[in-house]
Amino acid sequence: MGGIAFVFSGQGDQHPGMGQELCSRYPVAAEMFRLFDRLRPGTSAQCFTGTAEELRETKNAQPCLFAMELAAAAVLLDHGIRPEAAAGFSLGELAAAAMAGVFSAAEGFSLVCRRAGLMQAEAEKTQASMAAVLGLTPEQVGAICAKHDRLYPVNFNCPGQITVSGPVSELPALCQAVKDAGGRALPLKVGGAFHSPFMRPAAAAFGEELKKLELRTPEIPLYSDVTALPYGDPASLLAEQIASPVRWEALIRNMIAAGIDTFLEVGPGKTLCNMIRKTDPAVRTFCVSDMDRLIEEVLSC
Repeated sequence: MGGIAFVFSGQGDQHPGMGQELCSRYPVAAEMFRLFDRLRPGTSAQCFTGTAEELRETKNAQPCLFAMELAAAAVLLDHGIRPEAAAGFSLGELAAAAMAGVFSAAEGFSLVCRRAGLMQAEAEKTQASMAAVLGLTPEQVGAICAKHDRLYPVNFNCPGQITVSGPVSELPALCQAVKDAGGRALPLKVGGAFHSPFMRPAAAAFGEELKKLELRTPEIPLYSDVTALPYGDPASLLAEQIASPVRWEALIRNMIAAGIDTFLEVGPGKTLCNMIRKTDPAVRTFCVSDMDRLIEEVLSC
């Protein structure tokens, strides 16, 4: 087996009950949730028993996802599973940075709470959302968006899957244009036009928050959503990614070229595993939602 990477999920994969089984079975996960409950009372309850609608709100989704992901990473590390590289999709990049030592879990959680509030505030200024476009090329999606007001291709996930951000009023026209071009568009469970120019004020404000911390050099290669390459300056990249496209397909291809052949999705779903397999079917993917199988198979290699 080659190198292992931890990849952390982004907003949209959240669901009621996430993290509850981890806490009931693994003491290190329960301890991580206790830390986050001290910083933001009710976080574990929101993860375990919150409604889907409650968790859809950015101000709740991001802290809850970060908490669940750091708890899952703690379980993997406690079992001796250590990555050679890390990355995170959007919000997941903050979890990856915390795991890689750029800041502590507590510092990262506080940053995520601030990030979520800033992005929620910008989202509330405009009725906007996102849709996943399937079956079209980046060029086709770009041409469709160029014909509509304030539609932006923002997440380049894997071959044949690109996410578009824009006003809710423009999304029906997007869906019809995608259908006419032979593709399919699916609405996402998010409440804003993330990774687009709509989020520039949030990105600028978050950059000011990052200046208040002394960010450390990652202990392992940490790949940036903005550049698809290992980090340079964490502060500028973590702020910039809020209003910049996520170059996930390119990022994964660069990790594979660097020797990574096993990806562990650290999050509540399987979205990243699915995208990585579509990018390169030859690599191995595992999800912490099936923690027992993951631990057994990774440790047996």
